[in-house]
Amino acid sequence: MIKTIDPKTIPVPELHGILLGAIAPRPIAFASTIDNAGKVNLSPFSFFNVFSANPPIMIFSPARRVRDNTTKDTLDNVHEVKEVCISIVNYSMVQQMSLTSTEYAKGVNEFIKTGLTEVDSEKIRPPYVKESPVSFECVVKKIQPLGTEGGAGNLVICEVVLIHLDEAILNEEGKIDPHKITAVARMGGDWYCKAESQNIFKVEKPIKNKGIGFDQLPDIIRKSNILTGNDLAILANVEKIPTLDRLKEELPDFEATDFGRLTENDRHQKAHELLRKYKVNEAWFILLA
Repeated sequence: MIKTIDPKTIPVPELHGILLGAIAPRPIAFASTIDNAGKVNLSPFSFFNVFSANPPIMIFSPARRVRDNTTKDTLDNVHEVKEVCISIVNYSMVQQMSLTSTEYAKGVNEFIKTGLTEVDSEKIRPPYVKESPVSFECVVKKIQPLGTEGGAGNLVICEVVLIHLDEAILNEEGKIDPHKITAVARMGGDWYCKAESQNIFKVEKPIKNKGIGFDQLPDIIRKSNILTGNDLAILANVEKIPTLDRLKEELPDFEATDFGRLTENDRHQKAHELLRKYKVNEAWFILLA
């Protein structure tokens, strides 16, 4: 059963909870800023992402507090000094990151409170976090308020001018290895998630070929009670349905097995298990046998 909600009919805290619970996981901008007096602030924001590579643009949104409609030090600071350093949070520092969200009095340095290490930036005044695997020195191009009431966001549009990258998270090709960065992301409430090896998976982009699509799959496959939407999408990402003769040439070990004696449900179950391992040709072989 679907529950339908008009956002204008529920309290803002309830709406806030639905949005944060449903739109997840969200990457975290660990934003360090500075005011005109030189006081440093460090705060996390999960209303954050990257939006352009040329120019390199990131946006995060310090929202007005729901309970009393006040603004956060980070927002006040970027109005005073239009610079910010965005550091990426990984699992080794997630508890320290959480501690920085404590509402200390203005002027209190969260680096000191949390034991994180300030490193002087090269092109901007705010420092970056030494413990972070990647930090981006940014200049603030625009601040766009989205409203004036509690809960309203303020889009801080930043251009990256310098990147600090820990080489320990790189693979042999010099690219960021998702198994090494151990990124964390925000869920709803008190919940986070960690991107570690057993939870990381590949989905091949459909750029090498133009898939045939669901509508071209045989009915017996498309209407299967066992094959999932993910299974069918993998099968539908081939340029044409392979012939059994071609598959026999490519998979001689499979040819010796009489899959034709299996029931339809058994064949679909075996294909489902193979597709979970991304063994597409083997799955097609079983389905066509």
